[in-house]
Amino acid sequence: MIVVHHLNESRSQRVLWLLEELELPYEIRHYTRDAKTRLAPPELQAVHPLGKSPVVEADGLKLIESGAIVDALIRRHGGGRLQPAANTADFESYVQWLHYAEGSAMLPLMLKLYVSRLGDAGAPLKPRIDSELANHLGYVDRMLQGREWLVGNAFSGADVQMSFVGEAARGLRASYPAIDAWVRRFQQRPAYRRALERGGPYSMAD
Repeated sequence: MIVVHHLNESRSQRVLWLLEELELPYEIRHYTRDAKTRLAPPELQAVHPLGKSPVVEADGLKLIESGAIVDALIRRHGGGRLQPAANTADFESYVQWLHYAEGSAMLPLMLKLYVSRLGDAGAPLKPRIDSELANHLGYVDRMLQGREWLVGNAFSGADVQMSFVGEAARGLRASYPAIDAWVRRFQQRPAYRRALERGGPYSMAD
């Protein structure tokens, strides 16, 4: 049995979605953020020393990092679904998106969130953060123009992994219509809706 250690309002929501897309049986162990600090509860440190979510237990392995989890689940259980054929240009693009989501795209979004909490003290950083946001969101928007999904002509694990980027940019998406249309498209997928039912409240499913 695949076990997902799922923190509310977190990146682990996309892991639930992937498992629904793959139609795999799984168990959810729920954890709730502290209402004041918004941090994960200490119980997650008993699962993994970093105390973060998602953590997935599958095939005798304990996996962290969304990109690695998406990759492993699709390779081990996808049966050729949700990823392009190996040794193709589309496959290399797919792998690039898996890494890009957390390696580059989420950084300016997280900086915007944290710096906004500093009030006037964060003002000197705002121009640089806004510039990086425009750079990355503009790039993703251009890559989506004229197409429904990120890789080739088919929905893939790249869309699952990048979904949190699109959702985290919800206050900015009016300036990026291709991203906005893509988010609205994947949020209507039946597997996405099933994952919401199982995962619990998720405010970014707008």
